[in-house]
Amino acid sequence: MKRRREKEEGAEIITIDGPAGAGKSTVGKMLARRLKYLYLDTGAMYRAVALCAKQEGIDPVDEVALDRLCQKLRIFFRGEDGEEQRIICQGEDVTEKIREPEIGWMASTVSMKRPVRQAMVRLQREIGAKGKVVAEGRDTGTVVFPSAKYKFFLNAEPGERARRRHRELVSKGLSVNLEGVEREMKERDEQDSLRELAPLRPAPDAQAIDSTGLTPEDVVQKILEVIKKGSQR
Repeated sequence: MKRRREKEEGAEIITIDGPAGAGKSTVGKMLARRLKYLYLDTGAMYRAVALCAKQEGIDPVDEVALDRLCQKLRIFFRGEDGEEQRIICQGEDVTEKIREPEIGWMASTVSMKRPVRQAMVRLQREIGAKGKVVAEGRDTGTVVFPSAKYKFFLNAEPGERARRRHRELVSKGLSVNLEGVEREMKERDEQDSLRELAPLRPAPDAQAIDSTGLTPEDVVQKILEVIKKGSQR
């Protein structure tokens, strides 16, 4: 009975993992809108923790202080299913603040700490328990929702990923150069891939998609084709 229940719950969860710049966020939002599912940006949650740690002067490697922080943090998403999600932390809309490059690097660091990951995974699973979720991040298919029926791992050539990320940051009014963005992405990829807890890697049963040269709509169509074939079995 338990195994059957997990299978049924997993059928309503779609996971999309991959490195920065692979197109996860754009594709995840589009897919959620198309299916009228909730879009769950797990990376935004770690960024929110990093932002709060910075605001409170907490060293991102201090596990004890991070544990205390996570015990009191209240993080949730605001917005209807399929709509643009706003992330609220301690009553404040931090959607824009958490996208600053410094916060991205800090998020990669705090996400390696066991108390932070345990707290965020617990919260992510609570959200996923309601079903009809498109979860996007780095470990959604391997750790957070291992029973998800549909798992995808997006990637793209490093140069293209850097250009996408650079355009995104510039569009938000941030002053960054392409070389710096590419260097930071490479360092973060290495840190995320080599960390002991929930490293960045595709789930064994994930469908790999190389988004190089593809539009977000192209990728969404590929995902929908996989889901359609799966639903017909």
